[in-house]
Amino acid sequence: MVIYGIFKVIDSIINAIEGIINGINGIINAIKGIINAMNGIIDSINGIFNAIYGTVKAIDGIVKATNEIKNGINGLTNAIYGIVNVIYSLKNSINGIVNVIFGLNIFSKNM
Repeated sequence: MVIYGIFKVIDSIINAIEGIINGINGIINAIKGIINAMNGIIDSINGIFNAIYGTVKAIDGIVKATNEIKNGINGLTNAIYGIVNVIYSLKNSINGIVNVIFGLNIFSKNM
């Protein structure tokens, strides 16, 4: 009977140790779950930052495109001013030619 009691005590101690080991395994699994959850949160935050970065890059692209359009409009405006100046110069040249022709006619009539 005493030997049976000793075996029962040893069995209880073994069961207690198994319970402690199972508890430790449960804690380890819980820590793994927390780490996985934190990795998920970090991935989500990283995704948010990537989205913000993409938005900033898109806005930067829009600003650059807008500046290029503005520069194109300025170039077109300058080209139009140049054409107008050429037209005025052509008009002045035609007026000069007409004046020369009239001058020649007047000169030839006076002779």
